[in-house]
Amino acid sequence: MSDDKPFPTKDEVLTYVRESPTPVGKREIARAFAIKGADRQRLKALLRELKEEGALDVPERRKVSTPGALPAVAVLTVMGLDEDGEMLARPASWDADSEPPRIYLAPDKHSRSALAEGDRALCRLTRIDEGHYEARVIRRLGAAPRRVLGIIEQAHDGLRVKPTDKRAKKDYVLRKADAAGAEAGELVLCEPKPHHRRVGPPEVTVIERFGSLDNQRALSLIAIHEHGLPTEFSDEAVEEAESAGPVGLGRREDLRQLPLVTIDGADARDFDDAVFAEPDDDPKNPGGWHILVAIADVAHYVRPGGPLDRDARARGNSAYFPDRVVPMLPEALSNGWCSLKPKEERGCLACHLWIDAEGRPKRHRFLRGLMRSAARLTYEQVQAAVDGRPDDLTGPLREPVLEPLYGAFQALLTARKARGTLDLDVPERRIVMDDDGDVARIEPRSRLDSHRLIEEFMIAANVAAAAELESRQRPCMYRVHDEPDEAKVAALRDILATLGLKLAKGQVIRAGSFGRILEMAAGQPYAPMVSELILRCQSQAVYSPQNIGHFGLALTRYAHFTSPIRRYSDLLVHRSLIDGLGLSESGGDDGLSKEEIARFDEIAQHISTTERRAAAAERDANDRLTAAFLKDRVGQVFKGRVNGVTRFGLFVTLAESGGDGLVPISSLPADYYEHDERAHALVGRRWGRVYRLGETVHARLMEADPLTGGLVLNLVEDDEDEERERDTGENAGSVAARPGTRKTGKPRPGTPRPGKPKAKKPKAAKSKSGKARAAKPKAGGAKGGKPRSRS
Repeated sequence: MSDDKPFPTKDEVLTYVRESPTPVGKREIARAFAIKGADRQRLKALLRELKEEGALDVPERRKVSTPGALPAVAVLTVMGLDEDGEMLARPASWDADSEPPRIYLAPDKHSRSALAEGDRALCRLTRIDEGHYEARVIRRLGAAPRRVLGIIEQAHDGLRVKPTDKRAKKDYVLRKADAAGAEAGELVLCEPKPHHRRVGPPEVTVIERFGSLDNQRALSLIAIHEHGLPTEFSDEAVEEAESAGPVGLGRREDLRQLPLVTIDGADARDFDDAVFAEPDDDPKNPGGWHILVAIADVAHYVRPGGPLDRDARARGNSAYFPDRVVPMLPEALSNGWCSLKPKEERGCLACHLWIDAEGRPKRHRFLRGLMRSAARLTYEQVQAAVDGRPDDLTGPLREPVLEPLYGAFQALLTARKARGTLDLDVPERRIVMDDDGDVARIEPRSRLDSHRLIEEFMIAANVAAAAELESRQRPCMYRVHDEPDEAKVAALRDILATLGLKLAKGQVIRAGSFGRILEMAAGQPYAPMVSELILRCQSQAVYSPQNIGHFGLALTRYAHFTSPIRRYSDLLVHRSLIDGLGLSESGGDDGLSKEEIARFDEIAQHISTTERRAAAAERDANDRLTAAFLKDRVGQVFKGRVNGVTRFGLFVTLAESGGDGLVPISSLPADYYEHDERAHALVGRRWGRVYRLGETVHARLMEADPLTGGLVLNLVEDDEDEERERDTGENAGSVAARPGTRKTGKPRPGTPRPGKPKAKKPKAAKSKSGKARAAKPKAGGAKGGKPRSRS
């Protein structure tokens, strides 16, 4: 032991171990405290005592750390995005009773979604402070791909296949003899060749060619393949669908004289719901309405355990892309016998609904019927007719059909407002393709009263289906939406307080509580940020045989009944209703099977997963098509809004196209930035620049990669910032990211200051020069989920 340094105390050793970013060994501790000679035995005894007291763990051989600390390299499981849009992970082997440390995954150069929820990866960990880590992916873990979708590229020594999967870390060798005539620039599906112990990169063989990537239709194929969406039906399922025929009247109720109409998008091809309304003639229900919602009778054609059922269950749902549909059922059914085409007789499962003048349900009745649609209408047609601009088709229908529909809709809308639902204004965009398969334009998706009318009619029928099954004690596949996580609500409450918006503590949080906050924020500059934060607070809706209600819709019970062509959950509800109401047809095998009832929990988990899979594929395809649309506009400046603030930079949504891109921290103006989690802001330490969630910005497009869907942006600052940057000559865009901290400074004019959290500021990690170090990743486009139009 050195003469001028006393032997360290237990507290001093614990402090050193605690502040080390990785587990440390006895040699490192001895070096830090200048312990030599015989004092090494004293150190060994001290460490043994600390281990016995539970103050130290041994996560790695011959190394120690404080309890709960993580090793330098670990396998992590991705947990999803936090409220700031940062990817979170947890140790794959964590089995402690306490919560694991908070681990932030640094994005790779492709996009924020390169790793998806549930993926596992080997990562290098760096401790930020007590309970917080940064992780960088070394490699993604999983089985070797059975097939590889990629682009052929010409390398100096031959052909290579570059995988389209953002998570792939290597290219494949493609020999001429294995290319099946494909050339550089083509999109191909390949099969890896047996690798064994051969030295060098793996090789592949082309098994299918899709042509040049210049055809943007290929971009949807990439997303479909990457997410494993089934695209081929079994021969048995196709044969069963093509052998189907019309439904006869039999024991069904005859609805053919009622003027039921379908109202869908202009590009829709499968029509699974038709509606009708009239004033209720019951004198005991003044101002009330009688509604009929008729749904395609898919259960008549898709019987439990058959080829069609097996394929439908595997898919779980249809997936919709700008240029194609991956249907749950073969076209002979989805666009044929199960589609409620105008003037054609179709079997249906229908629900009569009686509501009062305030939209409250009075009673309902389900039936199996035979119907004939009076007209196939579009949302735009219906809205124009009601607004006084009817066309030849809607003119004769306006008074007898459309006006009663809108009357019943207004009553249902009154009930919705009384319940206090969560209505977030999340803009959607529509990608329009031209005849050549390229993106012609990206436009805002309209939100008309006709859309809301159909939505309210469907919700009313869905509620009735759940209530009917409950009353008959039949299995029900509920659509449940849990209450928000308390920790997320507490964080939201803190930031709302800095804006003068009060979300009272102790009160039961209901959807209406958030609605009142949105009303108070309406018209304010921070309104988009508040809407974004409330959205990120919400749980994800899933399917479950156990009912916990639907938080967002403020309903005590809810199920999906209205779209059995495209959702397997709805088919299960139909089958259960058929059993419970004694509506089974001859043969009696069109209700729920015993096997289905026994596996209801398992099926619920499966279809919840397939729904997320389809949504992720749809988002990825839209990202790639958006990047292709913007590829020729690199260098242009766009208006946008910050939709994510992370330790690694800002995620910005472009106003014109809806494209999401990353502004790397390294590209921000000269300063050292701290990530204030509570205020959802990056705050410049020296000049006080503040970048907040929801802030309007202008950004220059630097990169647009259609292959990955990635966009890279740089913010365009004002002249004063640019001049300051030139004068200071500092390294631009360094970051000192610390959870729950902020640095004060003079913000840019007109920029709101982040809130002042009361949390104690942890120490910043220092580089050798004493300055806070920066992570400077390159990254591409972020992902943003879009809600379905029908709940």
